[in-house]
Amino acid sequence: MTKAIVLLSGGVDSAVTLAIAKALDHELYALSFDYGQRHAAELACATRIAGKARAIHTIVRISSFGGSALLGSGPVPKGDGECIGIPPTYVPARNTIFLAYALALAEVLNARDIFIGVNAVDYSGYPDCRPEYLAAFSAMANLATKAGIEGHGPGIHAPLIDMSKADIIVCGLECGVDFSMTCSCYDPTTAGACGHCDSCNIRLKGFAAVGMRDPIRYR
Repeated sequence: MTKAIVLLSGGVDSAVTLAIAKALDHELYALSFDYGQRHAAELACATRIAGKARAIHTIVRISSFGGSALLGSGPVPKGDGECIGIPPTYVPARNTIFLAYALALAEVLNARDIFIGVNAVDYSGYPDCRPEYLAAFSAMANLATKAGIEGHGPGIHAPLIDMSKADIIVCGLECGVDFSMTCSCYDPTTAGACGHCDSCNIRLKGFAAVGMRDPIRYR
């Protein structure tokens, strides 16, 4: 059983990615981040999802520089209107930071695989969710690490990169994902998800496309 690092936010995409890695019979190390996000409820979801998958789960606490609506720098946009350009919910260099931590952990554990649940079809338009970004990071990782120089750097896998949200949900159902354990909302409260932010809209449309009611609570 080979070791794999899985970036686990607690949302739909990362939960499905963890399930895919589990189905490939990896020894799972789930890595989550507390970076001051206003939707920190996702971390509790990540803990439950990792526990169900029997993954070794680590939550890394890091400071942020702000610059994002998800970090309190302005309100979270609501509604179905299309955002022009990169939305204010973009967190500067977030996936680069997360993948760097995963890369370091992979070297320590001698893990050959890193999984990330980014998607470039039904997504918010973040630059660090695109295939060309992942290819560039992978090339950098092989130049910047001992494992890469020695020819056995970890592969970086994004199994959902070309899937629609509906396809991701179907894949998750086939893998036994319990979507009631996930959280996608950018602006949740104890009463539930808002149902109107970009992430909620994409999620709700995905479940509607497969003829299924989203099992989480909306306020």
